[in-house]
Amino acid sequence: MVETPQFAAAARVLEQAIAAHAFPGCAFGLHANNQVLLHSALGRQTYEPTSPAITPETLYDIASVTKVVITTATAMLLHQRGILDLDTPLGEFLPGFVVGRKPGTPARHVLIRHLLAHNSGLPSYVKFFEQHTTPLGLLRAALELPIEAPPGTRAEYSDPGFILLGKALEVLTHEPLSQWAYREILAPLAMSASCFCPRPQQHPAIPPTEDDTWFRHRIIQGEVQDENASVLHGAAGHAGLFSNVPDLLRFADEILSPNKLFTAETIAIFSQRQPPHNSSRALGWDTPSENSSSGDYFSHNSIGHLGYAGTSLWIDREAKIAIVLLTNRTWPDRQSQLIKTVRPAFHNAIREALDQSPSP
Repeated sequence: MVETPQFAAAARVLEQAIAAHAFPGCAFGLHANNQVLLHSALGRQTYEPTSPAITPETLYDIASVTKVVITTATAMLLHQRGILDLDTPLGEFLPGFVVGRKPGTPARHVLIRHLLAHNSGLPSYVKFFEQHTTPLGLLRAALELPIEAPPGTRAEYSDPGFILLGKALEVLTHEPLSQWAYREILAPLAMSASCFCPRPQQHPAIPPTEDDTWFRHRIIQGEVQDENASVLHGAAGHAGLFSNVPDLLRFADEILSPNKLFTAETIAIFSQRQPPHNSSRALGWDTPSENSSSGDYFSHNSIGHLGYAGTSLWIDREAKIAIVLLTNRTWPDRQSQLIKTVRPAFHNAIREALDQSPSP
């Protein structure tokens, strides 16, 4: 239940979404005025009336929100510490990306910056898991992908790009990305619930993402939904993190008021939109564009990210507001697209409620 009538309209948006089977349940939160103003949940894990109820602390597969909380945040810290030069060619970290390609290949010009900005020329999505059953095989296939456009010229949101970025960062840190990020990001921000590969005893409390009838042939609950991430043993640069509303609001607070990890300068650098001119992508982050999932009120000085399973994080750096919405909209299958209208309506309702509230 929502704790305050101020956000009743936002709750109605979510209640109507649950009734329409946009998703069976959700957890959501708001950080504003330097404090958590909303921290709540509605619905259940599935549409069954006996299914466990969602709580504000429920752990979700946050899917591609992993890209900002883990991979981009790692790049931000390494850059801030002078360890990562964003203009380093990917081939310097992962020689297999250029070895064997024809002379003059554009692969030699793919920079770390391009991977973060999703303008590397790599394809959007590849079903590596259909051909490869091991992390090594999948990585080799990713390294050999064709570059479909000159780096920096085409905006194409790329999962393979972030798979390779995660591996490049591991070369720099000399340890698995998940292990480094736990010590350097999650622990300092007291994000104690967040993890890759939740323990088996945690699985029943995690909303299932899908009844997988074609790849793993089981209900996906407590393990990463993304098939490529599954082949990568559940921890990758593009997906795999499980988190909850309190933890993600702690992360957002660090972006809004940096004092533990980042400098304001680092956040400003990674928040700037990147080429080409029609792209909404910053470095790792997305920014509001026309018909954005963030709704109508997030300023141009906002950053955020979505997750395929039905998760999102939007941070308005100008208004000092962050909103988290976690759902399992892919349950029991991936057919429903109703969340595309739910997200902006929910964000609008929150922002309108804040605008109507008296100043502190």
